[in-house]
Amino acid sequence: MKKIFFLSLTVLLMFSTLLPAAEQADQKLHLSCSYCGMNRVKFATSRMLINYTDKTSVGTCSLHCMALEFANSIGKTPATIEVGDYNTQQLIDAEKAVWVIGGDLPGVMSSRAKWAFRDRAAAEAFVSSHGGTIADFDQAMKTAYEDMYTDTKMIRKNRAMKKAKMPHQDMDHDMHQHGMEKK
Repeated sequence: MKKIFFLSLTVLLMFSTLLPAAEQADQKLHLSCSYCGMNRVKFATSRMLINYTDKTSVGTCSLHCMALEFANSIGKTPATIEVGDYNTQQLIDAEKAVWVIGGDLPGVMSSRAKWAFRDRAAAEAFVSSHGGTIADFDQAMKTAYEDMYTDTKMIRKNRAMKKAKMPHQDMDHDMHQHGMEKK
């Protein structure tokens, strides 16, 4: 009995160490969001990865930033579009995912959250606990575009408030780093 237990434990540990390496490969390639610079490891539950047919890829922190990528790369054809599953953080097919729009949890780069789930049961469990509406990928993308103006205003306001709280010497250093010395 002990042998079976230890063998089972060994196999479980082997698989648990293999899974995170595979699911984090995209995060190593694209550590920060291509649009806002947010850390994609920290935002693993909402991160997205698009692989284009020309063999290029773009990683973003959220559906909001992926919508920006789509608008800016209209001439490129997506081969795959993946999103972090809310529960497991593993990348799943964004177009096959079950999405939840809204609810009581704050979104990433958006005031109205947009979360992806591998299956409908997980999405329904989330809705039962946090509210929101079940949707498909097209509905989630349309919502991201509908929210774009409001979300962009919110992001700019939050960044301005954060910058206003910055000590002046840090702002001077930041300005120097970006070639914007005071005259």
